[in-house]
Amino acid sequence: MSVPTPHINAKVGDFAKTVLMPGDPLRAKFIAENFLTDAVLVNNVRGIQGYTGTYNGKRVSVMASGMGMPSIGIYSYELFNFFDVDNIIRIGSAGAISTELQLRDIVIAMSASYNSSYANQFDLPGTYAPTASYFLLKKAVDTAEKMGLSYKVGNILSNDLFYDDAMRTLDWQKMGVLAVEMESAALYMNAARAKKNALCICTISDCLFSDDACTAEERQTSFTQMMQLALEIA
Repeated sequence: MSVPTPHINAKVGDFAKTVLMPGDPLRAKFIAENFLTDAVLVNNVRGIQGYTGTYNGKRVSVMASGMGMPSIGIYSYELFNFFDVDNIIRIGSAGAISTELQLRDIVIAMSASYNSSYANQFDLPGTYAPTASYFLLKKAVDTAEKMGLSYKVGNILSNDLFYDDAMRTLDWQKMGVLAVEMESAALYMNAARAKKNALCICTISDCLFSDDACTAEERQTSFTQMMQLALEIA
């Protein structure tokens, strides 16, 4: 495949070595406009906005991933393999499975369980356990401590189903899974295969065991602690 790719209309060097990756293109735009200096739009194919600028003098990029493992699978693969990106930090929203979590708590995903067939492509003789890159994980925990954030570290679920007809997502609670989202397992697998680094940081936007939930606008603009944490470790 050549550069630009079918999904990213940028040149090699347009992205920083570290890319923050929210699901929502408008969240990427919000971060670029409110946290980055001299941010430049480097991609807008299909409205998937990507920007590169500086944060505290450090070059950083932010680009949306879209929703689901197939979508982040495409964008992270191309960034890792064609645009010389070394680190991708997913910054997304998640639904709380653990009753120890509340709205706007931060979850740092040490690992990502999944119910997807994404790993089948690697033809492994067993079941793969997608895991964060330790040095990014450690930096995130150390920085969260310094910032005094309310956070938990542990296993999350990357679910192919948003509307689950069987309504069994809470079954993962008995295995200590903290929260559910839809992207991280594929990101961790792509990073491992490319010998690159990945981490998922999520903010709790709703709770599966109650009616507590943030609005779409709140998810887009109010998860600033997670954004700042990711930028500090970028």
